[in-house]
Amino acid sequence: MPERNPLLTPVLEWYARSARELPWREPGATPWSILVSEIMLQQTPVARVLPVWTEWMERWPTPAALAAEPPGEAVRHWGRLGYPRRALNLHACARAVTELHGGEVPADHATLLTLPGVGEYTAAAVASFAFKGRHAVLDTNVRRVLARAVRGEEYPPKATTAAERALAESLLPGPQEAPVWAVAVMELGALVCTARAARCADCPISGLCAWRLAGKPPYEGPARRGQTYAGTDRQCRGRLLAVLRAAHGPVPKAALDVVWSDAVQRERALDGLVADGLAEVLDDGTYRLPL
Repeated sequence: MPERNPLLTPVLEWYARSARELPWREPGATPWSILVSEIMLQQTPVARVLPVWTEWMERWPTPAALAAEPPGEAVRHWGRLGYPRRALNLHACARAVTELHGGEVPADHATLLTLPGVGEYTAAAVASFAFKGRHAVLDTNVRRVLARAVRGEEYPPKATTAAERALAESLLPGPQEAPVWAVAVMELGALVCTARAARCADCPISGLCAWRLAGKPPYEGPARRGQTYAGTDRQCRGRLLAVLRAAHGPVPKAALDVVWSDAVQRERALDGLVADGLAEVLDDGTYRLPL
C-alpha cells in the first residue's frame, strides 16, 4: 500500500475551517454552474467573477438556455471579466452539450476534453468538483503550493511539466478524499501560499514545507514580469468591445473611432475582434456583436 500523503490531513483540516463559501461549491451546484465558474475563473479573481457568474446562472441556468441565444449575448453579458473569447467558448460549449450530450454536462474526463474551450485543467476540475472524480487538478495556485511544499522551489515552471503532473498524481488520495484535496490545495494557494506574499505563519503545512525549511531560496528562473494592460491592444480591444456590448444593434464606425486615439492600433484591435469572432462587420460598414 502506498504511503499516505503527509500533507493530506493538515490541508483537509485547514480547508474544513477556512474555505470560502462560494455558490459553485454549494451542495446543490449543478455541473453546468461549476463548468461556467471554472471558465470564468481562468485568470480572473473570485471577487470579479461572482456578480457575473450570478447573473449568468439566473439568465442561463442550463446549457440549453445559453445555446438558444446568439453568441453575441454571451459576449455582452461577459462584462469586464477580460479575455472575452472565453464567452464564445462557453457558448460553443453550451451548444455542444445541448446537441451532443442531451443537455447534460458529461461526467467523463475524456469527453469533457472534447468540449470547445475545455482544456486539461478545466476537464479535471469539472470531473472532480461536479462528479467527484479522482484527478490531478493543476491550476496556478496548486502548482505553486506543490512547488514550494514538495519541490522546495518558490515558483513552478511557466508551463506545466510532465514532472509536475506526475507529482500531483502521486499525492492524490483515494476516491473519497481526492475531490476535496483538489479544491483544498487550490484554496490554500489562493488564500495563504500566494505568489507575492506567502503567509507561512498561517499555513497548515509550514512545518512540512520544503521551501520554508530550506530558508525560502529565491526563484532562479527567467524573470517573472507582471502583465501590463494600460496602452496595450488588450485595453484597446476592451474599449471597442464595451461600445458593442452597450449597443443593442449595429454601431457606426465613428462610435468606435472615438474611444481610442491611436488609429493604427485601433484598426488592428478591431480587425482582431472580427477575426476572433467577437464582432461582425456588416455590408454598410457598421459593427455588431456576433449573431
